[in-house]
Amino acid sequence: MSDVPSLRDRLDAIHGLLADEEVRSISRRYFISNGFDGTLTSIGVVVGAYLSGVTDGLTVITIGLGAAVGLCTSGVWSVWEIERAEKQAELLELERAMLTELEDTTVQRRRAGARKINAIASGIGPLIGILLPLGPFLGQGVISMLEATLLAIGVGVAVLFTFGAYLGSISKQNWIIAGVRMGLAGLVVAVLNLFVPG
Repeated sequence: MSDVPSLRDRLDAIHGLLADEEVRSISRRYFISNGFDGTLTSIGVVVGAYLSGVTDGLTVITIGLGAAVGLCTSGVWSVWEIERAEKQAELLELERAMLTELEDTTVQRRRAGARKINAIASGIGPLIGILLPLGPFLGQGVISMLEATLLAIGVGVAVLFTFGAYLGSISKQNWIIAGVRMGLAGLVVAVLNLFVPG
């Protein structure tokens, strides 16, 4: 018999990890936090590009994709390392309490699996946050750069509102107020860019 887990075993393990509230909670925090950063970065990129006189939507998309690669890589890499250290510290503490090594056990494998899910969620957040606001620039030519920029800001604010509304709903707050609070950050970034020198 092979020790390599089957696809069914892997899917069952992922399902089990996603059913774990602690794994979901940590992944949700990384996803929303980095998605928030990505969305604000995207709004900053599109407003900065417009104010700098960029006249081609494809150029804005290219700049945005560069930011997406950077933030996505940062999200995955940083969380991978952070969670590796945190999970290892927890494992060592558990080993001390149990007076036994837990290397290559179900406990250790679950922690490693949780780290992977956390890192993936951390990378997907900024990817969504950057790519969605760039969408209007695909239609540049049909719409003007100003219109694409305003639409991009609108999409970014809508993404932020969605993040906030979701957080509000899981914490039993007023989801509209929570959404508005998050969405407001996008407008603040857009306005602050008007005062950037150059």
